[in-house]
Amino acid sequence: MGRSGRTTAAATLALVTLLAAGCSGSAGGSETSDSRSADTEPLTLYNAQHEDLVRAMVDGFTKETGIEVEIRSGDDFELAHQIVQEGPASPADVFLTENSPAMALVDAEQGFAKVDEATLAQVPSQFVPSTGNWVGFAARATVLVYNTDQLSEDELPASIMDLAEPRWKDKIGIAAGGADFQAIVSAVLALKGEDATAEWLAGLKRNAKIYPKNSAVMKAVDSGEISAGVIYHYYWYKDQAEGGANSSHTKLKFFGNQDPGAFVSVSGAGVLKVSDQQEEAQRLLRYLTGKEGQRILSDSTALEYSIASDVPANEALKPLDELDPPVVDVAKLNGPKVVTLMQEAGLL
Repeated sequence: MGRSGRTTAAATLALVTLLAAGCSGSAGGSETSDSRSADTEPLTLYNAQHEDLVRAMVDGFTKETGIEVEIRSGDDFELAHQIVQEGPASPADVFLTENSPAMALVDAEQGFAKVDEATLAQVPSQFVPSTGNWVGFAARATVLVYNTDQLSEDELPASIMDLAEPRWKDKIGIAAGGADFQAIVSAVLALKGEDATAEWLAGLKRNAKIYPKNSAVMKAVDSGEISAGVIYHYYWYKDQAEGGANSSHTKLKFFGNQDPGAFVSVSGAGVLKVSDQQEEAQRLLRYLTGKEGQRILSDSTALEYSIASDVPANEALKPLDELDPPVVDVAKLNGPKVVTLMQEAGLL
């Protein structure tokens, strides 16, 4: 099916999806260089990563290649389900996520084309799914943010699993409804199994206060409303870089020791099989994981980890090679099962 046919059919499906799921998107474009003809269709990027970061990376790509990119933003699973529902009529050429379970959902529906070998070669194997159908381009580390006035280092849990213990009742915070925390739960499920995960979630239901997002968890820890919270690293580092207004009374614990709490979540990039601009879409993935794209990531205020082409992460961050995360095949993180388990535990 050509671009015009896919776009026409997608309009109807997208409307149904938006009405049913409450999805919304935004679009933007970049300048076209003289190396591309004026009537060339832009790539359509379904983006669930931070839009300011992706915009900077896409602008660099357009400047280098002349290929324009239209960004339509939403949340991880929102866009993943939209892609699946749109099927062959999807206008998307490339899909980017914050966390990998949404990539695995599309991959399970055979929605991705194989990633070019040249691109796969730029990324360490731990950030590439076993299927080879998509690739990681950024990463974020799971951490425990804690209030230094309420907890000393020797009072901190040795494992994220310990947060289900009674001593943490009303002292811990999580953003249960977010894709970030659900990705962390998916790692617990992959590493500990369904029974242990269900037991852990039941403990969190008894102990944890629920917040709408990671930044709210961190702010609650800083104010002393709770003693600790599970978040991703960059929320703390970004606040520190901006003066520490919401983190001045806190520190981070990196669990390490290949604990589920040391899980490093991968932001994924994949080319949709239905795209009729395969070459251009593959070039975008190659750029995102290449030296220039990774330098833009590393130098940005996003403070997420660059992971490819041997580009070092931002020097403000704890070095990636010191995190000692668990080994997890990101292709096997089961987002739908996690949602079911969290619903059964009363966390969703």
